[in-house]
Amino acid sequence: MIPRYLADFKKENLKIEKTDVAIIGAGLAGLFVGLQLKSSCNITIITKKKLTDSNTEQAQGGIAAAICEKDSPQLHFKDTINAGHGLCNIDVVNEVVNKGPKAIQALLYYGVPFDRQQGQLALTREGAHSRRRVLHASGDGTGRVIRETLTARIKERNNITLLEDTFIIDIYTVDGEAKGVFIYKDHGITLLLANYVVLASGGAGQLFKYTTNPEVATADGIAMAYRAKADIRDMEFVQFHPTALVLPKAPRFLISEAVRGEGAILVNHHGEAFMAKYHESKDLAPRDVVSRAMLEEMEKSNTEYLFLDVSHMTEENMERRFPTIYKTCREFGINVPKEMIPVAPAAHYFMGGVVVDKEGKTNIKGLLACGEVTSTGLHGANRLASNSLLEALVYGQNIADYINKNIEKELDNNIKINLPKFKYIFTGVIQPRSIRGEIQELMWKYAGLKRDQNGLTKLTNRLEQLTKELSMPKDVEDFETINMLQVSLLLAQGALIRTESRGGHFREDYPKADKRWKKHINFNIDKKIFYSEI
Repeated sequence: MIPRYLADFKKENLKIEKTDVAIIGAGLAGLFVGLQLKSSCNITIITKKKLTDSNTEQAQGGIAAAICEKDSPQLHFKDTINAGHGLCNIDVVNEVVNKGPKAIQALLYYGVPFDRQQGQLALTREGAHSRRRVLHASGDGTGRVIRETLTARIKERNNITLLEDTFIIDIYTVDGEAKGVFIYKDHGITLLLANYVVLASGGAGQLFKYTTNPEVATADGIAMAYRAKADIRDMEFVQFHPTALVLPKAPRFLISEAVRGEGAILVNHHGEAFMAKYHESKDLAPRDVVSRAMLEEMEKSNTEYLFLDVSHMTEENMERRFPTIYKTCREFGINVPKEMIPVAPAAHYFMGGVVVDKEGKTNIKGLLACGEVTSTGLHGANRLASNSLLEALVYGQNIADYINKNIEKELDNNIKINLPKFKYIFTGVIQPRSIRGEIQELMWKYAGLKRDQNGLTKLTNRLEQLTKELSMPKDVEDFETINMLQVSLLLAQGALIRTESRGGHFREDYPKADKRWKKHINFNIDKKIFYSEI
């Protein structure tokens, strides 16, 4: 049993501070919200490690937006709906794709130096896109460039405080309303009171043994929102990126889909290009299709990786267009573009998360959320490539608009401090951090690219058992591991319940989509599992 709060917050040991808006996370979503809020707001942006540690930093491909004459929001809408396998919210998709060009203008206003060709914004194409619509910066350094630019603007604002190396244990609620966050830093706990809490904490790739995500992606935001009684949805839908670098002692470094968008081809160990057998779009098919096709090819040859052939590119072109990938491959001894890149799928993106409305509001008053931590309805069962940064921008703006409109009338300078009575439920003997590797192994084995009832039942039973065996958490790694365990269990339960295959969820025992499952599976810690229609 995991309690409402993960620590014993005793008033005599607690430091108390105040801000108007607390933003959890310093990726694109969190930084953009901070910049779009009124300068009269006192804003605190909190990140558990450094500003460079986020999925934004890892974003190589870019941002999708219909800004080309040969493109349109209608075409972007169609591509997004097709990728989402019937679970997209049509109104949300329509809003996001139509606000896309304006979102790009906001980044240009802040000085993001997107790549250009002959004076025009350069666009590339990625999987399941019918047009070139993906903007990029510094070749494959889009996320890093955006983060650097927005961070520079943030540091110009006197009303914004940035806290690095600061972990959020839980969201503080009073009578069902979010009123702040409990901060853990330097072995001490601070209660940061706030009129609004904005959750922009990113994803959960570290639940799996193999992931393209940084070490910080441990599902903290989803877990703390769940404990605070927020609605959580679509946790079974996980996107596995087809092309992560596979080398001994090397991290699963992302090889951007844009490389295939520029003509690279997947080949098996016989040197055969195989994607034509699986989808008419070949190497630019949706990511779930490509990843499962790769898994089938690997099983046929009993190998742990395939190859990405980039030999169509010149060395000069590859170094210019994909400098990060080029440099990383060379550092690990791969002589690209002459030599092929060994690749395999890895956990990449969560379509599910905290349920929000169009303004970014959760079912908890005062708690808003944007970015990968959320389930907005944009992505459905499978995210269209490069739509994630766009979603973060559009919902970041919507959240800022809502807070700017309401903060003065809802400003509460006398938030009451009603500290929870801690229930000592951690009565086991297992230190939480010690089970992290087991969670990742189990999740990869039973909740990865292929799932079935037997494996998911084993997974669920083991995860439930682990929740009963934990001792009291002592540090950040313990807190993170408890978050990973709690969210892994939600994912496993959702995957076991959904007896069909759709998008990022594939069941070997139910290999086809079932129209009866054209609905969402929802979790709330105070309720039984419930369903919502599209």
